[in-house]
Amino acid sequence: MSASDDPRRVHFQSPEYLVDRLDAIADLFDTDRTDLLVEAIREYIEETADSDSFQMLVARKYYDEQLDFETAEQLVGTETAQRLRLLKRDLDDEPLDLDEPTDEDIYGGEAVSVEPGASDGAGAVEAGGDTEHQADEE
Repeated sequence: MSASDDPRRVHFQSPEYLVDRLDAIADLFDTDRTDLLVEAIREYIEETADSDSFQMLVARKYYDEQLDFETAEQLVGTETAQRLRLLKRDLDDEPLDLDEPTDEDIYGGEAVSVEPGASDGAGAVEAGGDTEHQADEE
């Protein structure tokens, strides 16, 4: 058993009717209240951590520096936290210094378009007003 699996005593208050129902269920399954509570908490955490809304909340708080990496890792797992860290680094980087786009015709007037659904199964290609049929070459 690792240090993180060592039992830790917690104290909380609950409505009496919930404790009574929990005890009845524990008796029915011949187990104790603690085992049922631990299992219920484990299932809730797994279900919550897998939800898209939870993942997005963790990501947003991590990107806004309201969560550190270790906490994000604990909440969403190592793989997802690593992706968040890489994406955050990309977001924090300075944008590339690129020239603005121009209206230059990059195709030189020879734009090609594909006609889906050609009768022979291959796409018809138009170049400069002519229609040619292309066959897959493999």
